[in-house]
Amino acid sequence: MSATIKKTSEFSFRTRQDNLNRAISEEFDFLVIGGGITGAGVAWDASSRGYKVLVVEKDDFAQGTSSRSSKLVHGGLRYLENYEFPLVFEALSERSFLMQTCPHLVRPLPFFMPVYESSPHSSYLLSAGMWFYDVLSLFRVPGLHQKISAGTSVRMIPGMKREGLICSFKYYDASMWDDALVVEVARRAQEWGACMLTRARAGKPVGNTDPSKPIQQIEIVDELSGKIFTAKFKKLIVCAGVWTDEVGKNLDKNWKHWLAPSRGLHLVFDWKRFPVPGAVTMQIDDGRIAFAIPRHDYGQGITIVGTTDGPCRLPPDQIELDSAAIQVDRSYLLELLTEYFPNLKLTDSDVINHYIGIRPLVDPNRGKSDSGGKNLQKVSREHTIDHGPGGSVVVAGGKYTTFRKMAEQIVDFATKGWDAPVSATEEALFPPALPGEVLRARELARAKGWPIPEKLFERYGSDALEIFQIHLKQCDQTQVDPEGFPCLEAQFRYAIRHQMVMSVEDFVRRRQPLHLCRQDHGDPWRTLLEKALAQELKG
Repeated sequence: MSATIKKTSEFSFRTRQDNLNRAISEEFDFLVIGGGITGAGVAWDASSRGYKVLVVEKDDFAQGTSSRSSKLVHGGLRYLENYEFPLVFEALSERSFLMQTCPHLVRPLPFFMPVYESSPHSSYLLSAGMWFYDVLSLFRVPGLHQKISAGTSVRMIPGMKREGLICSFKYYDASMWDDALVVEVARRAQEWGACMLTRARAGKPVGNTDPSKPIQQIEIVDELSGKIFTAKFKKLIVCAGVWTDEVGKNLDKNWKHWLAPSRGLHLVFDWKRFPVPGAVTMQIDDGRIAFAIPRHDYGQGITIVGTTDGPCRLPPDQIELDSAAIQVDRSYLLELLTEYFPNLKLTDSDVINHYIGIRPLVDPNRGKSDSGGKNLQKVSREHTIDHGPGGSVVVAGGKYTTFRKMAEQIVDFATKGWDAPVSATEEALFPPALPGEVLRARELARAKGWPIPEKLFERYGSDALEIFQIHLKQCDQTQVDPEGFPCLEAQFRYAIRHQMVMSVEDFVRRRQPLHLCRQDHGDPWRTLLEKALAQELKG
């Protein structure tokens, strides 16, 4: 069995309609429920092996946790404390792979770890850990770690507390565009032949009420038309993230819970108000850590602070309604910032936005009756793959950095006993972003005299040429764009054609961080984008 890559770059509403027709008429090797990073990764892996894959996502790609992370790709420095060396090595290898194959979405980021007299670990222990971290990465970083004196540290990091500071360490991990990465993985899976279907909700099994017998047909609701059809497949893989238990109840009325979900809040500041030179690690007495993370590539430049760790009291779709919990988490993070950055005098009025992610952590007592009172710090952050009702495979938890390896393990698990080909996901995720392609695009732009904004090259690689052509031919040249979002309308039209954007909300929340970076959430440009969407859907 071998896969064939489709030589097409369209990934649009028309692609969705074609995929809907396929989902209705064809039988697949796998039905994957969930269009987050895990589901998209499984589709990429399985389709690269030649399997026919259908992915159904009830909303947009990355609509859940996969767009609400701390937006970091890292090896897990703190895992060294627990001697989890193979885990750290794998994560560092995947970090290197992502930086090389999709450099427009995963970029090196300097980290600073201040060490105070009250810090839980001494500078000597941290120095040893940093050296080991560099070794496990096989030195595939922009630079080795450095120990920085207290005086130099406070000069480099504006507003940081000087009292009790012994030194700080500088090392490297990476930042990522989490939601955009999911879209690129989904598009890559589509090129391998996967059938990627958003706005399609999985319901109950069809023709089988006995969970001990194989589930090979499921009811699917097309959320755009309301029509219901039956999807046919050989094996079901559930990658539903925080909705795992909800999907499980659909598959088996006697389903026992899997998850101990954890709520994590992030605060967003304008970088000019909170100008950190790299991600700053803030260690907390109870063993947790939080970060202040600069994102110059996001709009006008922002600093993200997070995250918290608390139990979820509402279903995932209603988490933003828990105003009391949100205020507690905001106060907690602001108090932490006051402790580490007292000279900046950051207050709640400086917060331009926030977002909440829910971690689909696997309950160590899964399958048993409710085991309340769990300490979420002790709940495993690693993924679990197991058999579910009707011969299905159920996956929960996991680390974003290692999604590709996790997907490979999931497909291996699902194909036990099959004559399964090996995974073929070593190729570049987005070839237009590779250095050679970007260099050629820059030279062509200079030859044509096109003043293409640098942010377009950074975000889209050589596809910046196409976006600028859209800008010249189809967009209002007098339109004033929001700061940090050049050629906004052209980017939106490109996203409709190549990133399966179906609404303005898809774009401003999960293709470009316009909603995240501005207090007005980009509302002044919504009319412009709605008009462009109507034109694109007609054309």
